Amino acid sequence: MAKDYTVVIEQDEEGYFIAEVPELKGCHTQAKSLDVLMERIKEAIQLCLEVYGRKYPTTHLVGVQKVAV
Repeated sequence: MAKDYTVVIEQDEEGYFIAEVPELKGCHTQAKSLDVLMERIKEAIQLCLEVYGRKYPTTHLVGVQKVAV
């Protein structure tokens, strides 16, 4: 059975898209297009889970908030 993961996507100043899975510490990747990024983040999630198995250090995304300073 498939498990859903939250993926946070940002774009840097050079135009690269960066994806991170907050639940899986250290699970991230980047690509020049969103289509390629989604393929790569799926691969990254699978690899992270293979390496750590059920003992993967997980967290839960609470939310995203803008802060004015």
